[in-house]
Amino acid sequence: MNFHNTSTALPATGYAGDVSPELAWRWVQSGEAVLVDVRSDAEREWVGFVPGAVPLAWKQWPGMAMNPSFDAAIQAAVSAGQKAVLLCRSGVRSIAAAKRATELGLEAYNILEGFEGDADAEGHRGLRGGWRQRGLPWRQN
Repeated sequence: MNFHNTSTALPATGYAGDVSPELAWRWVQSGEAVLVDVRSDAEREWVGFVPGAVPLAWKQWPGMAMNPSFDAAIQAAVSAGQKAVLLCRSGVRSIAAAKRATELGLEAYNILEGFEGDADAEGHRGLRGGWRQRGLPWRQN
């Protein structure tokens, strides 16, 4: 699906909604939201990251064990009255993290397509949607 023209959040169950990468970035730039990157430290290091995003793994590599610090860290990162917009590789872990953030009392949104977007026919990411492909700010070490 192509959501890049979506200027409002789409309804979701268990969290505030799904937003396009562009809408999430507008909210972050205006101070309405905090961008929380829930990918593992390894993913951010090797694949790339969004400058200024809060690095807070939902699950940690290797083994993808739950991050026991997630609850306290996301509550500390998002101020009262701000939205949390959550980013992962493709928009799966960020849904789980948005649901948990909502349980903790935050207004949490999943960023559609994630950082790398959907896999293509060859199983490669980075060409079909996603934060990076849409030309939004990112860096690589």
